[in-house]
Amino acid sequence: MNKNKLNIAAAVIIFVLFAGSILESDAMSWPSEDAVLVRNFGANDRGRPVLGMVFEGETDILAAERGEIIFSRNKNDRASRLPSPLGSWTAVDHGDGLISIYSRYNDQNDFNIDHQVARQLPIAASGISGWSSREGFYFMLFDRRERRWINPAMIITPVQETRSPQILSVSLRNEQGLTVQSNNLVQGRYTVVVNTIGGIPSAQRAALGALYAPQRILCSINGAEVGSLNFEAVSARDGVLMVLRNGLVSAKQIYANFPAYEAAEVFLPRGQVTLEIIVQDINGNSSSVVNRLIVN
Repeated sequence: MNKNKLNIAAAVIIFVLFAGSILESDAMSWPSEDAVLVRNFGANDRGRPVLGMVFEGETDILAAERGEIIFSRNKNDRASRLPSPLGSWTAVDHGDGLISIYSRYNDQNDFNIDHQVARQLPIAASGISGWSSREGFYFMLFDRRERRWINPAMIITPVQETRSPQILSVSLRNEQGLTVQSNNLVQGRYTVVVNTIGGIPSAQRAALGALYAPQRILCSINGAEVGSLNFEAVSARDGVLMVLRNGLVSAKQIYANFPAYEAAEVFLPRGQVTLEIIVQDINGNSSSVVNRLIVN
């Protein structure tokens, strides 16, 4: 890439991260033509956030965009004999700090590729390595300037889905850590826990629905927004993963209630209170649940 094209790529990425949309012609490509997406970015994987996209199936792994290979590891590397959760993996630098990572693929990688790769060039074959038990691979995007993992759906044209996300349950937990079973509450602070799925085509969602995250969970009280949990990026701060919920919050807190999410912390005032939860996916589809509470 020459300097002008790098500047264009940087402008596109910044536009996506802050505006939340992108023209299809400028988007990165999917890293596979036929693998099945079984977990998306931000999903609650047994109390941990998924930092990319997990695919299953026998397939070639394709470079999402042209760039330079800056690292490639397999089990026969002399540089490290230590086990890796990523298994065999390759990192491609696309300029301006953006890196794509392809991992958990076949240890016996027979692809002989140059340091410079073209968009949609096969760079590996799916397989089983690292923390994987089924044929497939793990795809991530990392912004090393901002030290954060980026939701690939912000940059790659998303799979179109016309069905709205599903809200499976909404519960409130009081300051003592107890889940409240009644709509008759005491004034105070509560944690809103939402179990939801969304953003994946229906056939795939039916198989592993609990492991899919939406794009955003919004919480409002009496019509005023009081909380917003976003799945656009996961940041790393001093070795701790942080998720954007109003401000940055420890991922351990957000993902503690597997398979749900701690979507907001709210203060419920005395009187009749309307608590609304809105869940949105990357395609703009949304669902909502309204709870009418009596607070004493």
